[in-house]
Order: sequence, then C-alpha cells, then structure tokens
Amino acid sequence: MLALGALAGPLLASALGAGPSARASLAPTPCASDHATTTGRNSVALDDAALCLMNEIRIAHRLPELHVNAPLARIAAGQARDMVRGHYFGDQSLSGQTPLSRVMASGYALHPSSVHLLTAQNIGYGTGPNATPAGIVQAWMLSPPHRKIILTAAYHDVGVGVARSVPSGLSSRWLGGTYAVEFGTRGR
Repeated sequence: MLALGALAGPLLASALGAGPSARASLAPTPCASDHATTTGRNSVALDDAALCLMNEIRIAHRLPELHVNAPLARIAAGQARDMVRGHYFGDQSLSGQTPLSRVMASGYALHPSSVHLLTAQNIGYGTGPNATPAGIVQAWMLSPPHRKIILTAAYHDVGVGVARSVPSGLSSRWLGGTYAVEFGTRGR
C-alpha cells in the first residue's frame, strides 16, 4: 500500500531543473538504510537515507544538493507524527495549520517582510517495501507533482520526518511508515 501527497506553497516561484549530467553515469554511492523499514528507533537513519536518495537524484540532474535545516526537520517530523496520531493523510495539521503557516511560525522565514521565501511539502506513507526511504522516494519520482518538487533547482534547504505506522490505522502484517519532507529557500 502506498499513498502520496504534494503541496507547493503559494510563494513557490522557481523553474524545474532538467537533463541528466555526466555525473549520472557514475555509480551512485549507496545510501545507508535506504531499504530499512521504521522500527520507531531508526527515524534519524531513515531521514538521512531519504535525503541521501533525493540528493543522488538531484546530482544526476545537475541540481544543487539539499541541506538539512533544523526548523524544517522539526516541521516534517511533527507533520509525520501528527498524521499518524490523527489517522489522517493531508497537508493541513490536526490543529488546522497549513504547511506555509508552520514554516512561518518556525523561524525559518526570518523576518517575513524582508524575505523571499519558497516552500513545498511532499508527504507519503506505505507498508512493506513501500515504507522504506527507497520505496517512498521512488514513488515520489514516479508522481509528476512530487518529482517536480524534488527537482526544483531553487530549493536549498530540507527537513525530513518519518513516523512509525501509517495514518489510516491500517492493520497489516507489514510495518508501515509515514514520511513528510519540507523544502525551502529563503533569501533577501
């Protein structure tokens, strides 16, 4: 089972990167834990693996690597946990906050009146092999809106959050995982 969601914030205004590079022909460095399922104790390893996989894809398309940003990571982890706890799948939190309102409240935006801000969010959940970082990132790359967000050259910062279980309360013999990724760029 696999479900995906994507949202580009209203402040998104960037071009999609295109074209494979010469580096794409090189064998990529394996991302540790890319085929691991969540145990509830390995969320940092899964966060790192998902970021590693997205950066491999970006490098293959001659795009800059994404860098972990602590406020975005807190937002992503909180959204993944919120979806599981609230048994819902969506961009808006249980408290009614939108992805943009969470970013604005996090301090990531610095001073709203003097900052150019680009934001987007990818969410997904799965069971079995679809719950691994490799499964989720592959599904995002097969989905045009998710792929566009990952391949947007303007994004520089990212936060990844993984929660054990799935938001639907699905009863399954497979372990599940719920992922949220917050993308951002800020500048003056």
